[in-house]
Amino acid sequence: MLDSVFDDVKRMNKRQFIYQVLSFGMIVSSALMIWKGLMVVTGSESPIVVVLSGSMEPAFHRGDLLFLTNYPEEPVRVGEIVVFKVEGRDIPIVHRVLKLHEKNNGTVKFLTKGDNNSVDDRGLYAQGQLWLTKKDVVGRARGFLPYVGMVTIYMNEYPKFKFAVLACLAVYVLVHRE
Repeated sequence: MLDSVFDDVKRMNKRQFIYQVLSFGMIVSSALMIWKGLMVVTGSESPIVVVLSGSMEPAFHRGDLLFLTNYPEEPVRVGEIVVFKVEGRDIPIVHRVLKLHEKNNGTVKFLTKGDNNSVDDRGLYAQGQLWLTKKDVVGRARGFLPYVGMVTIYMNEYPKFKFAVLACLAVYVLVHRE
């Protein structure tokens, strides 16, 4: 089957090949524009994230897709589920706000904890950091789709799966082209 796909590509004239490349480029560009638009509308640098661990069970499970907002005028509240980044870690963390620490000058700091964890997140924060601030927040959970993000997890944990999915998509596109 793969040989027939390569034969189809070889039989394409330059115009057909350029059309296919431009179509693919438009799909990628559209996806990027939608992502950037979501960033602007939601106020979050990452409006959609995947839950990567079971630390928030039973509220969220590994593979759930979360939709986030991060409007600066909204105060952080106890009980709210936030996604935050910690200095020195690349992957954001999804946990619930456990405590608020408000100072007289109006600054608010907060402590988080995973629903399924026995201790708070101070062990996850950067060295010497005891509280999070609003600048650490990527977004607040506003909705979710259960288990939809498992595809992303499988692609990251099993590289062969990723290449199999990409190969299937490429074959599908080439076979079903006009």
